[in-house]
Amino acid sequence: MTATTDLPLRRPSVLRARGVGTTLVLALLALALLGGLIVPGDPYAQSLTKALAGPEATAPLGYDHLGRSVFHRLIHALRLSPLIALAAVAMAGATGLILGTLAAARGGWVERALVILTDALLALPGLLLVLIVLAMVPGTALGFWVGLTLVLWIEFFRLARAATRETLASPAVQASQLLGFGPVYIFRTHIWPEIAPMMLTAAAFGTATAIMSIAALGFVHTGMRAPTPELGLMMVELLPYWREAPLALLSPVIATFALLLGLTLLAGSRET
Repeated sequence: MTATTDLPLRRPSVLRARGVGTTLVLALLALALLGGLIVPGDPYAQSLTKALAGPEATAPLGYDHLGRSVFHRLIHALRLSPLIALAAVAMAGATGLILGTLAAARGGWVERALVILTDALLALPGLLLVLIVLAMVPGTALGFWVGLTLVLWIEFFRLARAATRETLASPAVQASQLLGFGPVYIFRTHIWPEIAPMMLTAAAFGTATAIMSIAALGFVHTGMRAPTPELGLMMVELLPYWREAPLALLSPVIATFALLLGLTLLAGSRET
């Protein structure tokens, strides 16, 4: 069967995937933003007499080992991790877009220097690069933002460079240059419409990667520091008490999985 006849058959599945992804992300966003208004509480407040206690009206997900409301710590964590990830993706996307289009447009030593820089950074594992930054600015949102930006901008750079080089060679761009249109017009009219879908897909994947990296480093005690509510840190804190309070442990696990799944479905549906 040809690609043309496959498209109508694949379209419903793509729309379903996008709908599921959007629903998951919006549901978690609503929980993060409105959960504290519906059930007011303090994510740092402790009551040792309620340690590992079950759910109640003021703590719908029960309490952790220090008597803190898991619900309120979870909604705080669902604000922190995506906010850091989105800030890192925004900076990485802007940096990669600017440098990628510059490398493709200028060529020569500018492009060679930027390619050598990206190859050097790719030689380092992403988490190691984040850890190096966190060693200088330990346990802070700023450290994660800088470290994740250094990791993520490379993919945006490579996409922008490849797409810009192909677009600049097109007859439409050459005609615009002959008519005297400047680089801003060419970028806005010809380059950006070609790059935008790829950049949005990379942004969705990059956000999921950043959230997973923050959680992974928190899980091994090298990320955000206690008592900051963070998804990976909550998991590792509650892991020894999974028998006594399984709901408390499952809450950050399910929230992280749902958030990553939603972002991955959104990115995959865009790519398809």
